[in-house]
Amino acid sequence: MADTEVIRRAYNRAFLKLVFYVHLIVYIVVNLMLVYINYTTSPQYLWFKWVLLCWGFGLFSHGYAVYAGHRIMLYLVKRELEADRHGR
Repeated sequence: MADTEVIRRAYNRAFLKLVFYVHLIVYIVVNLMLVYINYTTSPQYLWFKWVLLCWGFGLFSHGYAVYAGHRIMLYLVKRELEADRHGR
């Protein structure tokens, strides 16, 4: 593999991680504001928990795709190459 290809792949992985970190920071800041709004306007019903839960699931999925997605993709590509080699 050429050096430029290695650099390009590393750049792409770093970019995906940066985008995830931005997503994480936005999640924290917005949800802190929602917790504050919820406790100051209607503390009898804690609706912010639903936003935390649903958006948190999306954030978890995003993080899993960034940090484990390339390993899963490499595994699947390897399986396909082996299947093709064995005449599938």
